[in-house]
Amino acid sequence: MVKILLVEDDESLGYVTKDNLEQAGFDVDLQVTGTLGLKAFQSNNYDISILDVMLPGMDGFTLSEHIREHNANIPLVFLTAKSLNEDRIKGLKLGADDYISKPFSMEELILRIEAILKRVGRNTPIVNQKYKVGKFDFDAKNLKLILGEKEQSLTHREADLLQFLFQNKNQTIARDAILIALWGEDDYFKGRSLDVFITRLRKCLSLDSSLKIVNVHGVGFRLETDF
Repeated sequence: MVKILLVEDDESLGYVTKDNLEQAGFDVDLQVTGTLGLKAFQSNNYDISILDVMLPGMDGFTLSEHIREHNANIPLVFLTAKSLNEDRIKGLKLGADDYISKPFSMEELILRIEAILKRVGRNTPIVNQKYKVGKFDFDAKNLKLILGEKEQSLTHREADLLQFLFQNKNQTIARDAILIALWGEDDYFKGRSLDVFITRLRKCLSLDSSLKIVNVHGVGFRLETDF
């Protein structure tokens, strides 16, 4: 799996970016300061670094110089709220492979990352995204659940949850295992969110009586299917 170092001090944007990149099949390590980003880089192996320019303390340009001292070939992408030409030139002089101004679309960021990885000969994630779930056609990549002419749109979390349950169909999966697989941690608030997503998926799947998400009291959930 392609491993990305993402350094972004805006925690909201950072988590949204991390989530979208992980949905695309990347392994993402999010750090919120240049110092933490450098420490992470020194301790791990990454395939590409995505750095916000305006970081507290050590800025993205300085961080990139330290990264280049350790690895002269790792691809670098700068994120910035600025659109000044001199910043773009500075970034490119420091060896940046790309430069993207905020706000940006996640689709554009992913396409740019894939283009860079292809250029350096690194394979991008290949994820099986289409399944036959009971009578439904489930397109996880495009977040669609299709039965005949009826098409339902899913959120990323709903699609992830359905994919995880289907990959473990007819098996009881512990709540904490689902939470860790989808959110990376098990806590009360994410547990409440899981219950909401389960309820939504049950409604979506109700058109097929052969499918049932069973609540195993005190343990977790099981997707039951005859297929």
